[in-house]
Order: sequence, then structure tokens, then C-alpha cells
Amino acid sequence: MTRNIVLLFFTILTTGFLNAQANLLNAKSVTEIGVKSDQQLAADNDGPLPYGYVDDRDVLWSKVVWEFIDLNQKINLPYYFPIDTTNISSDRRSLFDVLIKGVRQGKIKEAYDDSFFTSKLTRKEIEQRLVNIREENGYTDTFRIQTQDISGYMIKGMWYFDKRQGELKYRMLALAPMGKDVQTLGVQDIEDEELYELFWIFFPSARQVLHDAKVFNPKNASQQISFDHLLNARRFSATIVREENIYGNRAIEDYVRGNSLFQLLEANKIKEDIRNREIDMWNY
Repeated sequence: MTRNIVLLFFTILTTGFLNAQANLLNAKSVTEIGVKSDQQLAADNDGPLPYGYVDDRDVLWSKVVWEFIDLNQKINLPYYFPIDTTNISSDRRSLFDVLIKGVRQGKIKEAYDDSFFTSKLTRKEIEQRLVNIREENGYTDTFRIQTQDISGYMIKGMWYFDKRQGELKYRMLALAPMGKDVQTLGVQDIEDEELYELFWIFFPSARQVLHDAKVFNPKNASQQISFDHLLNARRFSATIVREENIYGNRAIEDYVRGNSLFQLLEANKIKEDIRNREIDMWNY
């Protein structure tokens, strides 16, 4: 038993070193940095942890909620940085860059116009939402939404009570980068602080891309974490802005108007109701 634990520890430790800049200590030239050996490639066969099958009959209770991840909060900064990729290694990118790269390479195909997945977006349609080309006085200016223009992420997920496991669980369903209208970029005298959902990504279809993209770990650079792990572990701070309800899934701001404090209190009330569900399941 002890031997198996030791082996597992060294396996995890070795995997963590390989996930950093591969071959950095053994490279004899710059071109060898980041290039894995055949033995490393054979050992590096990890992937996103697969979700277990959940039968609909095992879901005793569920609620779908929409939350906003504010990138101005310190705990959420790993999703925002780096914004300048000029002087940084290619294995470090922001969440927005990872998503856009996945779409452009065709690895992420499940992109939609809304969180209900009613209208699928093509690669070209997504690019049109990110680029604005204006001609003025014979000059052409191109404005493109980039990482620094993303202020947050809207996520959609389901809280559910699994009666087989006897616990409350969460499953992320979709996420959307939130930014300004690309048509207002570079335009003077326009004060549009509204954030818009640029596109929605069906989360399960993007897990491999998010798993391959690693996040810098400030406590140990050799032990990198993937975006897939961060999101599934809910390692972020988010505020509920909408819940599944009888009123057409109306947002909190639609019935608590003009008072940010009361909106936050309502969001916390919804969060507490969800948490209390698990406690209530065990009360007799």
C-alpha cells in the first residue's frame, strides 16, 4: 500500500515537471526547449478527467444558474493574464486567447449565439464580432477585441443533488467572454460601459482544449494547472445574475432595479438557497 502511494506521488510530481517548459534543463540549444522526447510523449497521455454518467432518474433536484466572473477581482486574474504575449513563452495564454485559438483551429466547434444553444455560430461569424474595420479620410483602421478588452465571463451551470452519491454537485454547461461592442472601439464621445456576450462555448466540447492550456501557478511554476481543472473546481469568484425560474428565467436586474446592493443580496440569497438544499436533503 505504502509503495503504491509513493509511486503515485512520484508520477504526479513527474507529470507536473513535464507540464512546465519541457526539456528546459536538458536542452543543448534553444530549439530543443519545449520539445518532448519520445519517452515523454509516450508518458504524457493524460486528458481531462471524464465526467461520470448521471442518469436523469438519479437527479433528485436541480437548478440552472448564470454567474458573472469579474476579471477585476484578484482571484480571477489567472483567467485574464497574460495580456501581452510578445515577451512570454507560447505555453502561457489567457483564457480568451485559448478559446479563440481553439475556434480558429477548428478544435472548438460548439459555439453559439446564446446560452440556450439555439443558433450556432460559424468561425467567420465569430470573427466578425471581434473585428471592426473603419475607413475615414482615405485611411483604414482595424480594431480588434483582444484579451485586454475582456472584462469578465458569463458562465452557465447546473447545481444538482445526486441521490446515488448523496451530495450536491455542480456541472458547468457553457461560458461566454464578456466585452464591449466592437463597433464602439476607437470611437470618441461614446461612453458605452455595457458588456456583451461575444459568443457562447458549450463547455463539455471545449474541455480538451482547456485541458491542454496550462495556467501559471505562482506557488510552484513546475506544477501548472489547466483551465479545465480551474473551472471544474470552481476556483474563481462569481456572482449569480440569473436563475432558472417561472418568469422566463428573468435576470436579477429585471426585478431588483437600480440598486446594486440589493441585487447582490438577492444573488447571495439564491446561493444560500442552493447550499441549504443539501442540508435539507438530510433532515428527517
